[in-house]
Amino acid sequence: MTDAALIARVLVEGDRAAFGELVRRHQSAVRQFLRQLTRHDHALADDLAQETFVQAWRGLTGFRGEASFSTWLLGIAHNRWRNARRRRHDCASLEAEEYASNFSVPAATPRSDLHQDLAEALTTLSPDEQLTLHLGFQQGLSHSEIAALLDWPLGTVKTHLARGKEKLRSLLTAWNPQT
Repeated sequence: MTDAALIARVLVEGDRAAFGELVRRHQSAVRQFLRQLTRHDHALADDLAQETFVQAWRGLTGFRGEASFSTWLLGIAHNRWRNARRRRHDCASLEAEEYASNFSVPAATPRSDLHQDLAEALTTLSPDEQLTLHLGFQQGLSHSEIAALLDWPLGTVKTHLARGKEKLRSLLTAWNPQT
Protein backbone atom coordinates (compact mmCIF):
# COMPACT_ATOMS: atom_id res chain seq x y z
CA MET A 1 0.00 0.00 0.00
CA THR A 2 1.37 3.43 -0.91
CA ASP A 3 1.91 6.27 1.54
CA ALA A 4 -0.95 8.13 -0.12
CA ALA A 5 -3.32 5.22 0.41
CA LEU A 6 -2.30 4.91 4.05
CA ILE A 7 -2.75 8.65 4.58
CA ALA A 8 -6.21 8.43 3.02
CA ARG A 9 -7.13 5.60 5.40
CA VAL A 10 -5.97 7.67 8.36
CA LEU A 11 -7.87 10.75 7.25
CA VAL A 12 -11.09 9.03 6.16
CA GLU A 13 -11.33 6.18 8.66
CA GLY A 14 -9.10 7.37 11.51
CA ASP A 15 -7.12 4.15 10.98
CA ARG A 16 -4.37 4.12 13.62
CA ALA A 17 -2.83 0.96 12.15
CA ALA A 18 -2.34 2.77 8.84
CA PHE A 19 -0.55 5.57 10.65
CA GLY A 20 1.52 2.96 12.48
CA GLU A 21 2.61 1.61 9.12
CA LEU A 22 3.64 5.12 8.03
CA VAL A 23 5.69 5.44 11.21
CA ARG A 24 7.37 2.07 10.60
CA ARG A 25 8.25 3.08 7.03
CA HIS A 26 9.73 6.45 7.89
CA GLN A 27 11.03 6.26 11.45
CA SER A 28 14.56 5.19 10.49
CA ALA A 29 15.07 8.14 8.14
CA VAL A 30 13.62 10.59 10.68
CA ARG A 31 15.78 9.22 13.49
CA GLN A 32 18.92 9.21 11.35
CA PHE A 33 18.28 12.80 10.32
CA LEU A 34 17.68 13.89 13.92
CA ARG A 35 20.74 12.02 15.17
CA GLN A 36 22.84 13.97 12.69
CA LEU A 37 21.30 17.25 13.82
CA THR A 38 21.66 16.47 17.54
CA ARG A 39 25.29 15.43 17.15
CA HIS A 40 24.33 11.83 17.90
CA ASP A 41 22.47 12.49 21.11
CA HIS A 42 20.34 9.38 20.65
CA ALA A 43 18.01 10.13 23.53
CA LEU A 44 17.24 13.64 22.30
CA ALA A 45 16.91 12.42 18.71
CA ASP A 46 14.45 9.72 19.77
CA ASP A 47 12.43 12.24 21.81
CA LEU A 48 12.33 14.60 18.84
CA ALA A 49 11.35 11.75 16.52
CA GLN A 50 8.46 10.89 18.81
CA GLU A 51 7.40 14.55 18.87
CA THR A 52 7.66 14.58 15.07
CA PHE A 53 5.25 11.68 14.66
CA VAL A 54 2.84 13.06 17.27
CA GLN A 55 2.80 16.37 15.41
CA ALA A 56 2.38 14.52 12.10
CA TRP A 57 -0.62 12.61 13.50
CA ARG A 58 -2.22 15.82 14.73
CA GLY A 59 -1.45 17.77 11.58
CA LEU A 60 -2.00 15.14 8.92
CA THR A 61 -4.98 17.05 7.54
CA GLY A 62 -2.47 19.81 6.70
CA PHE A 63 -0.41 17.51 4.48
CA ARG A 64 -1.09 18.81 0.97
CA GLY A 65 0.99 16.30 -0.95
CA GLU A 66 3.11 18.99 -2.64
CA ALA A 67 6.20 17.14 -1.45
CA SER A 68 6.60 13.50 -0.54
CA PHE A 69 5.36 12.39 2.84
CA SER A 70 8.95 11.66 3.93
CA THR A 71 10.02 15.21 3.02
CA TRP A 72 7.06 16.58 4.97
CA LEU A 73 8.11 14.48 8.00
CA LEU A 74 11.72 15.66 7.75
CA GLY A 75 10.44 19.24 7.70
CA ILE A 76 8.54 18.62 10.93
CA ALA A 77 11.62 16.93 12.42
CA HIS A 78 13.82 19.87 11.44
CA ASN A 79 11.40 22.31 13.07
CA ARG A 80 11.27 20.19 16.25
CA TRP A 81 15.08 20.20 16.35
CA ARG A 82 15.26 23.98 15.79
CA ASN A 83 12.78 24.54 18.61
CA ALA A 84 14.76 22.26 20.94
CA ARG A 85 18.00 23.99 19.98
CA ARG A 86 16.48 27.38 20.73
CA ARG A 87 15.26 26.14 24.10
CA ARG A 88 18.72 24.82 24.93
CA HIS A 89 20.59 27.70 23.29
CA ASP A 90 22.64 24.99 21.70
CA CYS A 91 24.35 25.72 18.41
CA ALA A 92 24.60 22.08 17.42
CA SER A 93 25.97 21.23 14.02
CA LEU A 94 26.40 17.96 12.22
CA GLU A 95 29.01 15.70 13.78
CA ALA A 96 31.61 15.51 11.06
CA GLU A 97 33.15 12.14 11.90
CA GLU A 98 29.83 10.30 11.88
CA TYR A 99 28.66 12.24 8.85
CA ALA A 100 31.81 11.27 6.98
CA SER A 101 31.42 7.59 7.86
CA ASN A 102 28.12 7.48 5.97
CA PHE A 103 29.70 8.28 2.60
CA SER A 104 30.64 5.42 0.32
CA VAL A 105 34.33 4.99 -0.32
CA PRO A 106 36.03 3.26 -3.26
CA ALA A 107 37.12 -0.26 -2.26
CA ALA A 108 40.83 0.39 -2.91
CA THR A 109 40.87 3.47 -0.68
CA PRO A 110 42.19 3.21 2.87
CA ARG A 111 38.77 3.83 4.42
CA SER A 112 39.91 5.23 7.77
CA ASP A 113 42.28 7.76 6.17
CA LEU A 114 39.65 9.08 3.78
CA HIS A 115 37.03 9.25 6.52
CA GLN A 116 39.43 11.16 8.75
CA ASP A 117 40.24 13.64 5.99
CA LEU A 118 36.56 13.98 5.09
CA ALA A 119 35.63 14.49 8.75
CA GLU A 120 38.22 17.24 9.07
CA ALA A 121 37.07 18.85 5.82
CA LEU A 122 33.43 18.79 6.92
CA THR A 123 34.29 20.75 10.05
CA THR A 124 35.29 23.66 7.84
CA LEU A 125 31.79 23.90 6.36
CA SER A 126 29.12 26.12 7.80
CA PRO A 127 26.25 24.35 9.58
CA ASP A 128 23.96 25.29 6.68
CA GLU A 129 26.36 23.74 4.17
CA GLN A 130 26.60 20.59 6.28
CA LEU A 131 22.81 20.41 6.59
CA THR A 132 22.13 20.83 2.87
CA LEU A 133 24.81 18.28 1.97
CA HIS A 134 23.30 15.80 4.44
CA LEU A 135 19.79 16.29 3.08
CA GLY A 136 20.93 16.09 -0.52
CA PHE A 137 23.38 13.22 -0.33
CA GLN A 138 22.38 11.21 2.74
CA GLN A 139 18.62 11.68 2.59
CA GLY A 140 18.52 11.84 -1.21
CA LEU A 141 16.33 14.93 -1.39
CA SER A 142 16.15 17.14 -4.46
CA HIS A 143 17.05 20.82 -4.31
CA SER A 144 13.38 21.79 -4.32
CA GLU A 145 12.58 19.30 -1.56
CA ILE A 146 15.38 20.71 0.59
CA ALA A 147 14.11 24.24 -0.03
CA ALA A 148 10.59 23.23 0.97
CA LEU A 149 11.79 21.33 4.03
CA LEU A 150 13.96 24.20 5.32
CA ASP A 151 11.63 26.95 4.08
CA TRP A 152 14.54 28.52 2.20
CA PRO A 153 14.61 29.95 -1.30
CA LEU A 154 15.78 27.43 -3.90
CA GLY A 155 18.75 29.65 -4.76
CA THR A 156 19.94 29.58 -1.15
CA VAL A 157 19.88 25.78 -1.12
CA LYS A 158 21.80 25.62 -4.40
CA THR A 159 24.35 28.11 -3.09
CA HIS A 160 24.96 26.17 0.14
CA LEU A 161 25.30 22.90 -1.76
CA ALA A 162 27.65 24.38 -4.35
CA ARG A 163 29.83 26.10 -1.76
CA GLY A 164 29.96 23.00 0.44
CA LYS A 165 30.88 20.73 -2.47
CA GLU A 166 33.51 23.16 -3.75
CA LYS A 167 35.10 23.46 -0.31
CA LEU A 168 35.19 19.67 0.03
CA ARG A 169 36.54 19.27 -3.50
CA SER A 170 39.41 21.67 -2.83
CA LEU A 171 40.19 20.18 0.58
CA LEU A 172 40.15 16.60 -0.68
CA THR A 173 42.02 16.98 -3.98
CA ALA A 174 44.71 14.57 -2.76
CA TRP A 175 42.08 11.80 -2.89
CA ASN A 176 41.10 12.56 -6.49
CA PRO A 177 43.79 14.58 -8.25
CA GLN A 178 41.83 14.51 -11.53
CA THR A 179 39.28 17.02 -10.21
